[in-house]
Amino acid sequence: MNFLELLLSQCLHDHNPLLDLQGSDRRVLQIACEDLMNFLKNHWGLAGQENGDYDLIEKLNEYSKNHSEEFSEFVSVWSGLWIRKWNQRVKLLIGNQNSSQWARVNKRLKNAESAWQQLKKRGEIKDILVSSLIRNGEICGTSIMAENILKLELGSFKEKSCWNNEQEKVLSIVNTTLRKARQLSYSKGPLIFVKIDKKYFALH
Repeated sequence: MNFLELLLSQCLHDHNPLLDLQGSDRRVLQIACEDLMNFLKNHWGLAGQENGDYDLIEKLNEYSKNHSEEFSEFVSVWSGLWIRKWNQRVKLLIGNQNSSQWARVNKRLKNAESAWQQLKKRGEIKDILVSSLIRNGEICGTSIMAENILKLELGSFKEKSCWNNEQEKVLSIVNTTLRKARQLSYSKGPLIFVKIDKKYFALH
């Protein structure tokens, strides 16, 4: 576990002592880490840059050494906001709860998988969407939401087959998904649904 995960794990646990971040809630920590990296990449203006990920690691190392107290305070505040968003935006589906709705969305995501793999510059497009979500106050599950928005849109466009060329296709996807990302920030309630088998609770 790197220093960022250790720091974030402690901060999240301070805000919610019931979280078992090294055990059953490990995935929560992984998502939070990904969200924090996305947030910092945007905060430092590194999103969309060719060496953005490398520069982000360099900047994190610098801050951990030279501004450790300030950085720890920031992560503590950020993690409190993140936990609040997690409680607002994530809903656990137990057993067959909402099974028909889950199946419909899952089918659309699977149908779009091949188009997603073939989409050029998908990483850059995803970064643009993540940045839009963050600017509109969504700091939880940003990568998950961005990828799902893109895949659902790809699935919809695939059915229409309405592009003349690749450039038109990318521009259309970016414009449509950016609009949908902005619209999400005005919605209330869950945006991410996590399906959990009932056996999960039998183990605790």
